[in-house]
Amino acid sequence: MLTEKEQEIVEEFSLFDDPMDKYEHIISLGKELAPLDEKYKVDELLVKGCQSKVWLRAYEKEGKIYFEADSNTVITKGIIAMLIHVLSGLSPQDLISHQLNFIQEIKLHEHLSSQRSNGLSSMIAYMKGYAEQYA
Repeated sequence: MLTEKEQEIVEEFSLFDDPMDKYEHIISLGKELAPLDEKYKVDELLVKGCQSKVWLRAYEKEGKIYFEADSNTVITKGIIAMLIHVLSGLSPQDLISHQLNFIQEIKLHEHLSSQRSNGLSSMIAYMKGYAEQYA
Protein backbone atom coordinates (compact mmCIF):
# COMPACT_ATOMS: atom_id res chain seq x y z
CA MET A 1 0.00 0.00 0.00
CA LEU A 2 1.27 3.44 -0.92
CA THR A 3 1.19 6.43 1.38
CA GLU A 4 -0.15 9.73 0.06
CA LYS A 5 3.39 11.06 -0.47
CA GLU A 6 4.42 7.88 -2.29
CA GLN A 7 1.31 8.11 -4.48
CA GLU A 8 2.35 11.65 -5.50
CA ILE A 9 5.70 10.32 -6.73
CA VAL A 10 4.08 7.40 -8.57
CA GLU A 11 1.66 9.77 -10.30
CA GLU A 12 4.49 12.09 -11.33
CA PHE A 13 6.46 9.20 -12.83
CA SER A 14 3.39 7.81 -14.61
CA LEU A 15 3.49 10.89 -16.85
CA PHE A 16 6.70 9.62 -18.48
CA ASP A 17 6.99 6.66 -20.85
CA ASP A 18 10.60 7.17 -21.87
CA PRO A 19 13.17 6.04 -19.28
CA MET A 20 15.28 9.12 -20.14
CA ASP A 21 12.35 11.35 -19.19
CA LYS A 22 12.13 9.57 -15.84
CA TYR A 23 15.86 10.10 -15.37
CA GLU A 24 15.44 13.80 -16.20
CA HIS A 25 12.62 14.02 -13.65
CA ILE A 26 14.87 12.58 -10.94
CA ILE A 27 17.48 15.19 -11.88
CA SER A 28 14.88 17.97 -11.64
CA LEU A 29 13.90 16.75 -8.15
CA GLY A 30 17.56 16.97 -7.19
CA LYS A 31 17.77 20.53 -8.44
CA GLU A 32 14.70 21.46 -6.36
CA LEU A 33 16.11 20.06 -3.09
CA ALA A 34 17.29 22.84 -0.81
CA PRO A 35 21.07 22.82 -0.42
CA LEU A 36 22.47 21.54 2.84
CA ASP A 37 24.27 24.10 4.97
CA GLU A 38 28.03 23.77 4.43
CA LYS A 39 28.59 23.18 8.16
CA TYR A 40 26.85 19.78 7.75
CA LYS A 41 29.02 18.65 4.83
CA VAL A 42 31.34 16.73 7.10
CA ASP A 43 32.69 13.20 7.01
CA GLU A 44 30.50 12.12 9.95
CA LEU A 45 27.37 12.80 7.86
CA LEU A 46 28.60 11.12 4.66
CA VAL A 47 26.59 8.06 3.64
CA LYS A 48 29.01 5.18 3.14
CA GLY A 49 28.30 2.88 0.20
CA CYS A 50 27.28 5.58 -2.27
CA GLN A 51 29.14 6.12 -5.52
CA SER A 52 28.57 9.86 -5.09
CA LYS A 53 29.05 11.92 -1.98
CA VAL A 54 25.82 12.13 0.01
CA TRP A 55 25.59 14.07 3.24
CA LEU A 56 22.54 13.19 5.31
CA ARG A 57 21.47 15.04 8.43
CA ALA A 58 18.63 13.93 10.67
CA TYR A 59 17.01 15.76 13.54
CA GLU A 60 14.06 15.14 15.81
CA LYS A 61 11.28 17.65 16.45
CA GLU A 62 8.14 16.93 18.45
CA GLY A 63 8.55 13.18 18.16
CA LYS A 64 9.09 13.18 14.39
CA ILE A 65 12.28 12.76 12.39
CA TYR A 66 13.27 15.19 9.65
CA PHE A 67 16.04 14.95 7.10
CA GLU A 68 18.21 17.33 5.14
CA ALA A 69 20.68 16.14 2.54
CA ASP A 70 22.89 17.10 -0.33
CA SER A 71 25.01 15.34 -2.91
CA ASN A 72 27.72 16.20 -5.38
CA THR A 73 25.62 14.74 -8.24
CA VAL A 74 22.12 15.81 -9.23
CA ILE A 75 20.83 12.28 -9.89
CA THR A 76 21.77 11.17 -6.39
CA LYS A 77 20.37 14.39 -5.00
CA GLY A 78 17.09 13.57 -6.80
CA ILE A 79 16.99 10.11 -5.27
CA ILE A 80 17.57 11.42 -1.75
CA ALA A 81 14.98 14.15 -2.40
CA MET A 82 12.34 11.45 -3.02
CA LEU A 83 13.33 9.59 0.14
CA ILE A 84 13.19 12.80 2.17
CA HIS A 85 9.77 13.65 0.70
CA VAL A 86 8.40 10.27 1.82
CA LEU A 87 10.20 9.74 5.13
CA SER A 88 10.63 13.19 6.70
CA GLY A 89 8.05 13.94 9.35
CA LEU A 90 7.41 10.34 10.38
CA SER A 91 7.76 9.03 13.90
CA PRO A 92 10.81 6.82 14.45
CA GLN A 93 8.64 3.68 14.62
CA ASP A 94 6.71 4.54 11.44
CA LEU A 95 9.95 5.29 9.62
CA ILE A 96 11.58 2.03 10.70
CA SER A 97 8.60 -0.04 9.52
CA HIS A 98 7.98 1.94 6.31
CA GLN A 99 8.22 -0.27 3.21
CA LEU A 100 8.96 2.43 0.56
CA ASN A 101 6.68 0.73 -1.97
CA PHE A 102 6.98 3.61 -4.44
CA ILE A 103 10.49 2.39 -5.34
CA GLN A 104 9.02 -0.78 -6.87
CA GLU A 105 6.02 1.06 -8.33
CA ILE A 106 8.17 3.46 -10.36
CA LYS A 107 10.72 0.70 -11.08
CA LEU A 108 13.49 2.92 -9.79
CA HIS A 109 16.09 0.14 -9.69
CA GLU A 110 15.58 -0.44 -13.44
CA HIS A 111 16.77 3.11 -14.12
CA LEU A 112 19.83 2.99 -11.88
CA SER A 113 23.25 1.45 -12.29
CA SER A 114 24.12 -1.26 -9.79
CA GLN A 115 26.34 1.24 -7.94
CA ARG A 116 23.49 3.76 -7.68
CA SER A 117 21.11 0.99 -6.55
CA ASN A 118 23.60 0.12 -3.81
CA GLY A 119 23.72 3.81 -2.91
CA LEU A 120 19.93 3.91 -2.69
CA SER A 121 20.00 0.96 -0.31
CA SER A 122 22.69 2.69 1.77
CA MET A 123 20.66 5.92 1.98
CA ILE A 124 17.60 3.99 3.14
CA ALA A 125 19.67 2.08 5.70
CA TYR A 126 21.12 5.32 7.07
CA MET A 127 17.68 6.93 7.34
CA LYS A 128 16.28 3.91 9.16
CA GLY A 129 19.40 3.84 11.34
CA TYR A 130 18.78 7.43 12.39
CA ALA A 131 15.19 6.46 13.24
CA GLU A 132 16.46 3.62 15.43
CA GLN A 133 18.67 6.08 17.31
CA TYR A 134 15.64 8.29 18.06
CA ALA A 135 13.26 5.39 18.83
